[in-house]
Amino acid sequence: MRIGGIEAGGTKMVCAVGDEKGELFERVTIPTRQPEETFEEMIRYFSDKQIEALGIGCFGPVDLNRSSATYGFITSTPKPGWKNTDVVGRFQKALSVPVGFDTDVNGAILGEVMLGAAVGCENAIYITVGTGIGVGVYVNGGLLHGLVHPEGGHILLAKHPKDTYSGKCPYHGCCFEGLASGPAIEERWGKKAELLADEMNVWELESYYIAQAITNYILTYSPQKIILWGGVMHQNQLFEQIRAKVPELLSGYIQHPAVTEKIADYIVPPALGDNPGILGAIQLGVLARKNNQ
Repeated sequence: MRIGGIEAGGTKMVCAVGDEKGELFERVTIPTRQPEETFEEMIRYFSDKQIEALGIGCFGPVDLNRSSATYGFITSTPKPGWKNTDVVGRFQKALSVPVGFDTDVNGAILGEVMLGAAVGCENAIYITVGTGIGVGVYVNGGLLHGLVHPEGGHILLAKHPKDTYSGKCPYHGCCFEGLASGPAIEERWGKKAELLADEMNVWELESYYIAQAITNYILTYSPQKIILWGGVMHQNQLFEQIRAKVPELLSGYIQHPAVTEKIADYIVPPALGDNPGILGAIQLGVLARKNNQ
């Protein structure tokens, strides 16, 4: 089986060909420019790959309602030139194969459920903390959709008593993304996150917000596995700090060994390293092929 995958990001498009077992045959990275030239280059890449389906994990917001006239579109993104852009339709027309489509973080959690740290889980979440914050949600054996799709990076958090920062999010100010994303760290402290590795007060505050968000996700989604990644999470000390804070914030309310005894196996980095997004996109293609048979 040869399945195409696209991890569609705001700065780059990772395009690959692989199979349902997680093997990657080839991949290429294409800069995200204006839609016309970006799509043209991606379509040219896949045109001779003999793929049976294509899966796309896409930056958003996106329309995932199959009954909508704008299903498969990027909708209200702030990225210049990409608002109201048809993604699925372009590839279906150009490649004539089934196309699976979801958010980039839903693609990543699907990759980890099928091939990585969340294999065997019916409920799991994937949190990426980087330029933005996104949350992919897998519930009762499927990716979570509804009114739109989860926007867990924009949940509202209680500010740390010593934090005077007003927040980076242009919509909500002090939401999770506004308080804990890479740009928020840089604006609050005056340096990029990677230059603040030895500043313990930076990571004390960062872990407080990430742990608070995870506590909310545990109480709402009841995940069996929580996977954390993204550029900010490359700070090794964060995992230990977050794992210490989550039980404190839960205050004994959730009595389960995953939280009380084995939290190092509960809140984890992706088993797929830096590949859950592209491998998950290929799994979206596998599902599209299956549903089209």
